[in-house]
Amino acid sequence: MLIAIVAERTASETRVAATPETVRKIVALGHQVVVEEGAGRKAAFSDNDYLDAGATVLAGRAAVLASADIVLKVRAPDVHEVEEIRTGATLISLLNPYANPLLPRMADKKLSAFAMELLPRTTRAQSMDVLSSQNNIAGYRAVLLATQYYPRFMPMLMTAAGTVKPARMLILGVGVAGLQAIATGKRLGAVVEAFDVRPSTKEQVESLGAKFVEVPMSDEEKAASDGVYAREMSEDYRRRQNELVDKHARQADIIITTALIPGKPAPRLLSEETIAAMRAGSVIIDLAAENGGNAALTRPGEVVVSDNGVSVVGLVNVPGLLAADASSLYARNLLTFLQLMLGKDGFTINLDDDLLAATLVTHDGVQRFGVSA
Repeated sequence: MLIAIVAERTASETRVAATPETVRKIVALGHQVVVEEGAGRKAAFSDNDYLDAGATVLAGRAAVLASADIVLKVRAPDVHEVEEIRTGATLISLLNPYANPLLPRMADKKLSAFAMELLPRTTRAQSMDVLSSQNNIAGYRAVLLATQYYPRFMPMLMTAAGTVKPARMLILGVGVAGLQAIATGKRLGAVVEAFDVRPSTKEQVESLGAKFVEVPMSDEEKAASDGVYAREMSEDYRRRQNELVDKHARQADIIITTALIPGKPAPRLLSEETIAAMRAGSVIIDLAAENGGNAALTRPGEVVVSDNGVSVVGLVNVPGLLAADASSLYARNLLTFLQLMLGKDGFTINLDDDLLAATLVTHDGVQRFGVSA
């Protein structure tokens, strides 16, 4: 098989879908790899690194995509890339399947397109789970971003000039990013609290030394929310949630929001009134900015300072701020996923495999995802 790696066109994207390490492994399996010139430059991988790993490096996206059997990407291809990918090829990438207008065109071109966001959260899928690997980086980097904008120390310090109180940090959303943010905040000496609609996360939060902020719930509400992903809750629950979050947010110096609901805009957790009641110099890092944001003042790609001096950081693609490691983890995820189809009998898409079936959004001229029966 001829496997293509292209440079990402999205302005904020610094990652690359294959590294010299994964290219070397693909070549060892007997396949060819073609890399667009400069594809790994923003992630600290040079063209010579790819050449040394056994890849061919070509100038120009069209030349790389023209004859590729398989295309590996980080971001969903734009309209020009979709047209340049060879008809009938396989595409493996993050594809934003819930809101991607190009899925019908991908189906028309008979692309076998796999959306890595749709990978089931199962034990077997852990080594391929791109959302977990990238969110882990985002949670860590979010805390470091907070230290950049927060005008005080994070830990408690006892000095000859007096005692400095530790920062109070509130994490909203305890998925992979939230847990990593808790761990990083604790390592830096902050007093950390965390909130999530899923009661099952309480034990994880407390195991990391943080306090769990818990909204009183009925047994019915607990059963409805106790899953892998957060879900939309009842209006009455949201009212109680907002009251509790508002109370703790007003006392926080740093808030990191990570709450996302698959296929829907990010839930609003911090209102303008709550932000207006926070102390001057406080910082909100909104990791949901790309999906609309958890905070009322979030603007994707921008840092907004409120009238009362609260910095609301809505930077997008936070994992891309650590492009080398983010690319390395993402590339390993893709390689493991690719190996589900690269076997002794050649390249096969086995639709009886639950991981392949769940992520395949277009195949054989049919759009399999986002179409009502």
